[in-house]
Formats: sequence, structure tokens, C-alpha cells
Amino acid sequence: MCGFVGYVNKEKDKTNNIKAMNDLIAHRGPDSEGYYTDDTIALGFRRLSIIDLNSGSQPIYNEDKSKVIIFNGEIYNYQILREELIEKGYKFSTKTDTEVILHGYEEYGENILDKLRGMFAFVIYDMNIKEMFAARDFYGIKPFYYAQMGDTFMFGSEIKSFLIHPDFKKELNRKMLEYYLTFQYSAGTETFFKNVYKLMPGHYLKYKDGNLEIKKYYELKLEPDNTKSYEEWKEEIDDALKDTIKAHKVSDVEVGSFLSSGVDSSFIAASSDVDKTFTVGFDNGIKYNEISYAKELSKEINTQNINRVISKEDYFKNLGNIIYYMDEPLADPSAVALYFVAKVASENVKVSLSGEGADEIFGGYNIYQEPFVWSWYYKVPYPFRKVIGSIASIFPSHRGLNFLVRRGKKLEDRFVGNAFIFDNKEVSKLLSFKRETGGFKDLTKDYYAKVNNEDDVTKMQYIDFNFWLIGDILLKADKMSMANSLEVRVPFLDKPLIEKARKLPTKYKVNKYKTKKLFREIANEKLADKVADKKKLGFPVPIRVWLKEDDIYNLVKKRFENASEFFNTKEIIKLLDEHKAGKKDNSRKIWTVYIFLLWYDIYFGGEK
Repeated sequence: MCGFVGYVNKEKDKTNNIKAMNDLIAHRGPDSEGYYTDDTIALGFRRLSIIDLNSGSQPIYNEDKSKVIIFNGEIYNYQILREELIEKGYKFSTKTDTEVILHGYEEYGENILDKLRGMFAFVIYDMNIKEMFAARDFYGIKPFYYAQMGDTFMFGSEIKSFLIHPDFKKELNRKMLEYYLTFQYSAGTETFFKNVYKLMPGHYLKYKDGNLEIKKYYELKLEPDNTKSYEEWKEEIDDALKDTIKAHKVSDVEVGSFLSSGVDSSFIAASSDVDKTFTVGFDNGIKYNEISYAKELSKEINTQNINRVISKEDYFKNLGNIIYYMDEPLADPSAVALYFVAKVASENVKVSLSGEGADEIFGGYNIYQEPFVWSWYYKVPYPFRKVIGSIASIFPSHRGLNFLVRRGKKLEDRFVGNAFIFDNKEVSKLLSFKRETGGFKDLTKDYYAKVNNEDDVTKMQYIDFNFWLIGDILLKADKMSMANSLEVRVPFLDKPLIEKARKLPTKYKVNKYKTKKLFREIANEKLADKVADKKKLGFPVPIRVWLKEDDIYNLVKKRFENASEFFNTKEIIKLLDEHKAGKKDNSRKIWTVYIFLLWYDIYFGGEK
């Protein structure tokens, strides 16, 4: 796990610029740094040593030094590919997975991507033809950003490394705020910085002579297969899970595991035979503290649990730095908790396993149960539900009325992923400037079209996989771990496992009584029932409690009162006051607005 940055232009001496840019991502790789520059390109690399500790520094060159690579990630089948390439006559100067990608590209071209198993973002530069080839992994585990600024093409692991380049023009991409207020993160290919883009998962790019070409090489397809029995599916998934855990343990340094009270991280910790697990909790009582669960399970599986209790003071003291590391605003309160658990882990190991992705592939989110729990109401014809919902929306928010409003809308009008903060009407009411977009459906409609004939659970999974997982879950996993110079590996997002699980029938994933049905049964063989059957919690963070306390309420209110550049201040203060008075739980909405304002102050307002 590392970080890189680079740029292409006709500048003769690129040494000072690339060094300054690379210094801004030193946290991604404190062990070493490396550079390649010529009259066309500059490459900078920061290394966190995991594989081949002594000779794996980057950039790495091919045999005749006509090609050079910088790579962030891990390839879990690199040893197999290495042997294949040796048989074809390639000579290796290191034992790294990086060199396997480089020689693999020489042999197979872009088709090497289909052979890789792992997480990756990399750049290969061909010195002979002055062409750059870059790719991002199948599911978006590792980040890749790029920007065209005049005659300079920039790329790298984090946007912040672009900002220091003399050709970078820093402008706010204001329309992203409209999407953000619904998703709680930066969704789609654009970013909050004008002319800075994300290379999307499963895509590669080529850049030569000022021409940029982007192509998709992989697309996840959810295709439920009902021809196999439950027992057949259980055996196949169980075998795939054992294989992925084994693959993700390959390392030349010690590997630990994050551990919460949930089934995903518990299963990984129990299956991987690690010596250390890492947990954080909050000092607001048992509801927000998973340490007791983690300590109990760690004792049962004979591992050491290392934990930390996070105070409110810790949380807010570190919030500004965390937003800086994130590059763009992300209003998921658990990002801060993830920062702290990564910090605890990094003090003890260089690599940690984590449970991201299990909910998306096995059907773990509680909302996936809706079609089964409320099946009786869905029997009411949609036109009637729509009218009932419209009438209910006129009245003040109430749990029963919210039920009618929500089910009076089609899925594509109310589901954008596991978080839905403000709807289009609320966004328009909230903003102090004229809207530029049609709202969230600008981004989601094409994805819904691809699963138009599938059941609602499959549709939700597909949207979560293409939005929530990429924009929230994996983004914070990468940025918060790398902020602490820690490699995080996600065994559930392993291509061989997903290629099987994507065909798992809905009836084996979720029903009225249980989420992740088949996976939980497999987990029961490793874990006590009370853990394997535990309801999905996520990272419980007491934001809703803190926002009612005077110190945090006043802190947020002060910032809201000076937010007229972007927001109708009366509306956002109303959200805050309603929450403090206990009239509504507006915590997620308040937090979404507040995080954007803090991010703007840090990146555009000169705040440190």
C-alpha cells in the first residue's frame, strides 16, 4: 500500500515540482520515496513496505529500462503470474507484485488487467512511444484522480498533491454540492475541484500527445442463479471465503484485523488466525461502544485485542485533520472512528484486514428487508400508494407518515444507496444559489436501467455497489488507513469470491427475518450465534447526542450563521434547533452541511 503522483507536460526540469507534490502524500508511504522524470513525464512514489522489503522500492523498470511503473495496492496471485512470465522468458530483478504487473503488461497489454487478483491503481510509462497507461481495480478499493490543467495532465492517489503544482487552478465545482447533499459524499466521476476527475473502478486510461482515452474493462453484473440448491451455494461460498482469507494473509510483515461487534469483521478475525485485533468505541455508554464484544470474541479466538475509547474531545479535535486527509467532504460520522482504529492498528502492525464489502455482496443492509417486511403494503397498486404518500407528505414528519411517504415513491426516486440525506426539494430549499443539476437521478438513472428487470433487493445492491461502496465505504477505508500509514485489505472484495456471490439468489441473501442469510450460517460455524446473528449496526457514533449538547450545538450554529454563500441560513439553523429541541432527528442532515462547510474552510478558506 503506497501512494503516487505524476504529471505530463513539456517542462524541462520537473524535479522540484514532483518532489513538492510527492511530499504532500508522505503519509501514504513513509518508508521510502522514488522518482522518474524526463522531458515528458514526472513520476513520484511513496512506499509503505509490505512485500520484498529490501528490493521493492519504486519506480521499477523493465529489463531494457524502456518502461517504468508506479503501483499502489496488492496483487494476491502475483506469485502464480510471476512463474508464468518466467516461463515466457522474462527476468525479474525483484520479488514484488509491482514487477509482475509491468512484465505482464509487456506480455499481454491491457489484458493483464483480466488476470490480476487484488486491489490496485498503477501507472506504466513507455519511454519509447511516450505513452502512459494507467488503471484502477475492479471495485474501487484504491483511488485514482486525474486533471487536465492547460497543457499539464496530472494524476495521483490524492487530489491534495495536485494543488501545489504551478499549473493547477483551484476552483470549486459548486454543482457537486447538489449531489453531495443527497449522497453525503462526492458521487460520480467529477469532484469538488473543477476539472479534477476520478478514474472509475474497472477502467483504464491511456494518455499520449495530449490525447486522453478512457475505457471500461470490467463491469459487475448481478445475475441471480436459481438452478443450484441452498447447500450447493453454501459449499461454494464457504470454499471461496476460505480461499480469499488465505490469499489476503500473504505478506512479509505482520497482519492484524479490525474487529467490531458485527459478523463481517468477526468472521475475518476468527478465520484469519491473526495475533492482534483492533477496536475503538465511544465513551457514551454501551450503545456506542463495541469494545466489550471485541474483547470477548478475541479471547475466544485466542487473539490480543488492542482498543481505545474515543472521547467527544478526541473526535472534534481531530476532525479538521481527518477532513484534510479525505480530500473531499464525506459526511459519514464513522470516518472519524475508522481514523482512530487505523491509528491504533498502525502502532502495532503495517497491515490490517477489514470487513468492507460483505453487506453489498451478501445482502447485509437492513433496508434490503423492506420488500419482505412490508410486502403487504406493496400489494396496494402504485398509483394509490403514490396518492397516499403525497397526502402524507403535507403533514409534519412522523414515523407512521414517513412510512407512507417512502412507500409512495418508486425505488429509483427514493434510493441512491445506503444513505439518502436530502431529497431534491429539500436541496433546492436549502441552497442559496441557482441549481445547475437535475439532482441525484442524473447519476443513478443509467444504473437503474441496467437492472430494470431485477427484483428490488438486487436493484438496491447494484446501486450500493456502484455508489455507496465506492464513494463512502472504500473511500474512507483508503484515506483513513493511509493517513496513518496502514495498509487495509478487504477480503470480501476479492474477484473470485464476488464472481460467485454475484449470482447468489436473493432468497439466500435476505428475507423478512434476516439479512446475509447464507453468509451468517457459514459464519455460525466460526462464531457464537449471538455474534453471527447480530443485527447490522455499522460504526455507531453518538453524533445525534453531541449535537444536542450546548458546546457542539454552539460550535455548529456559529458556522451555520456564516454560511450564506452556499445555504439559506434560516433553513439550516432551523434543522439544528429542531434537533436540539428533540422535535426531529436531523443529525445526519446537520452533519452533512457542517462537514461541507468545514471542508470548504480547509481547502478554500485558508484554515489549517
